[in-house]
Amino acid sequence: MTLPDPVAALPTAAEQAASDPAQRALAAPLLAEFTARLRSVTAVTALWVHGSLALGDYRHGRSDLDLIAVLTTAPDARLRTELSVLHQELIAGRPGAEKLHCTYLPQDALADPAADHFTFAQGEPMDRPVPPVTRRELLDGGLRLAGVAPDALLPPVGDPELHAHLRADLRGYWYPVTARPAPWQRDIWVDFGPVIAARATIALRESRLVTKREAIARLPSLGAPLELVADIVARRYGTPLPLTAERRAQRAEQARLFTRHAIERALE
Repeated sequence: MTLPDPVAALPTAAEQAASDPAQRALAAPLLAEFTARLRSVTAVTALWVHGSLALGDYRHGRSDLDLIAVLTTAPDARLRTELSVLHQELIAGRPGAEKLHCTYLPQDALADPAADHFTFAQGEPMDRPVPPVTRRELLDGGLRLAGVAPDALLPPVGDPELHAHLRADLRGYWYPVTARPAPWQRDIWVDFGPVIAARATIALRESRLVTKREAIARLPSLGAPLELVADIVARRYGTPLPLTAERRAQRAEQARLFTRHAIERALE
């Protein structure tokens, strides 16, 4: 039996571009409230958006809101607590606020992509870097919510630096995960792994960052099973069907093995 082409269910590039303003408008009230409340807590040199809201293909209620706040100095313990409370209050009072993630980048660390910075994401505080791929996203098309634009503060990210980061991330983080079957039972890994592998492959081959929509459209040509692609498309753009335990296990192996093989090809 021939399976239908799951890419046909994706919005076209023109449809995506036409829907982006309306999708951004849905996120605007939460972003405006966060910006105002953040400024009441601390001085903000700049506040930027990267990811799908900035580059296209944002899906309200499904996509994360990825922010970078540039502060004059790194947050101390008191400010970390106040920022955590701010995020927690938004989550408690605003639908969708759990998807708003922000890293707090001090001005004296703008040039160091390896340094860890205070971040509130996935409902909890943590420390993580602002890597070259995020910096390149900001420079290519980041949205400015407050303060100066990204290219006024961030140093350029050339192709060699971007490629080196992508290779290290694939080799050091994602490839080892593909040796562990358990994570791939979860939707989040099925959605992230194949798409990240596709985006990294395109960036390494073509030296450009693409939206998730474009990466998903390229999955079949990279060898992804059509059933797997259809599952990813339905969760991002439509309504996914319930999975039996057998199909979930099958999907987990499809996602894991495709991601593993795609990484191996990307690193050749």
